[in-house]
Amino acid sequence: QVQLVESGGGLVQAGGSLRLSCAAAGGTFSSYAVGWFRQGPGKEREFVAAIRWSIGLTSYADSAKGRFTISRDNARNTAYLQMNSLKPEDTAVYYCAAGRVVVDTRTPSQYNYWGQGTQVTVSS
Repeated sequence: QVQLVESGGGLVQAGGSLRLSCAAAGGTFSSYAVGWFRQGPGKEREFVAAIRWSIGLTSYADSAKGRFTISRDNARNTAYLQMNSLKPEDTAVYYCAAGRVVVDTRTPSQYNYWGQGTQVTVSS
């Protein structure tokens, strides 16, 4: 069973950057899709970005395009979410997820494993 360990959240001013990490413990990402989701206060969990590990195919929410980049490190078995030009509305708990059979990377229910979440707070 894959366990996901996230890190990299924190407090940053608007316009700043953060990089989130998601490491796989007890398994590898090689046959998975890995996604990043976020949940702001009083909001539903929403898709941010995803990568199909074996082919490196990426997808992004409209809110993330041009500002966020998802990437992978095969040697470290770790996925990253580089977030630039952060805005106060990006404030949320960010979750990493992994799934072996993911048809629609934007749908949370298609992911089997979830991390504990990491808080990102962007001040204005």
